[in-house]
Amino acid sequence: MQTSSPTTKRPANRTNAAEAKPKRARGFAAMDPETQRRIASEGGKASHQSGRGHRFTSEEARAAGRKGGQATRRPLQSSQAA
Repeated sequence: MQTSSPTTKRPANRTNAAEAKPKRARGFAAMDPETQRRIASEGGKASHQSGRGHRFTSEEARAAGRKGGQATRRPLQSSQAA
């Protein structure tokens, strides 16, 4: 019994790229940039109005940056110890 290998070519059922219709933008990509900004802005405002929004203080941002920096250096430090 012979199994087909993953490199076996399939019959060309699809049209060539030159013959295919050009892709059309969908969703946010189809909107003009100003409409995208307006919708995105509404989302941020809604979260703050509902009480679920958060604005970082400079101290919180500093702590988050420090934590991220420590996480990215961790694998480097462990490989140097070996």
